[in-house]
Amino acid sequence: MQGQAALIALPSVGDNGTVEPTSRVIVALDFDNRRAADEIVDRLGDECCFYRVGMELLTAAGPDLIEHLVGRGKDVFLDLKLFEIPNSVAGAVRAAGALGVSMVTVHSMGGADIMGAAVAAARDFPHLRVLALTVVTSMTGSDLADIGVNSSTETQVLRLARLAKRAGCHGVIASPQEAGLLRAELGAGSLIVTPGVTLSGESRAEHARPGTPRAAIAAGASHIVVGRTITRAADPVAAVRLVRANMGR
Repeated sequence: MQGQAALIALPSVGDNGTVEPTSRVIVALDFDNRRAADEIVDRLGDECCFYRVGMELLTAAGPDLIEHLVGRGKDVFLDLKLFEIPNSVAGAVRAAGALGVSMVTVHSMGGADIMGAAVAAARDFPHLRVLALTVVTSMTGSDLADIGVNSSTETQVLRLARLAKRAGCHGVIASPQEAGLLRAELGAGSLIVTPGVTLSGESRAEHARPGTPRAAIAAGASHIVVGRTITRAADPVAAVRLVRANMGR
């Protein structure tokens, strides 16, 4: 399967096939304007090499921001959660690849055809990895029941992760609380990226299934996504170092 080579091919991964500690922290640029994003990237400088850009910032700033980050030597996790007909998803993945991003997300609830179309479109871009969103970190079992899914979040995450693996995705997105189950299920070669990561004592914000950096990495996450802990800190450089220290790396 393609995913078995994912860790070796990613640009922020060492020659021995392991993810370098400095690239395990993905800083979420959760802003509604380009200036704020540029300011935090400038302040972090060489301390951070990986950034998440979601729908809000992409809509506000446009693709020029992505090209700017890539041009500065940064890896970009373009978190689009694509959920459309396969042809449209494939087109969006090709556009992401042309921008130079390292990771792009597709919604696993779209099914095997949509995920397969994303994976096929990514093959023209050697450094692009397709990750399948399982269950967003704000959702609980009761939220799943509201949409007719009568399973626990853990069961649903594993079900969707298996589907993503069969579709050829390079990894999955899930909360830190499912990282251990996913690592056991998917094996050593798959990427497991965990949003909802906060330091002990911090507000969990909208995340219903949070975890600390140390817990996420110890359970098997390949990358953690950290937002306000770093971007809203008085000293973002000190904050990212604190997160990395908490990882035990």
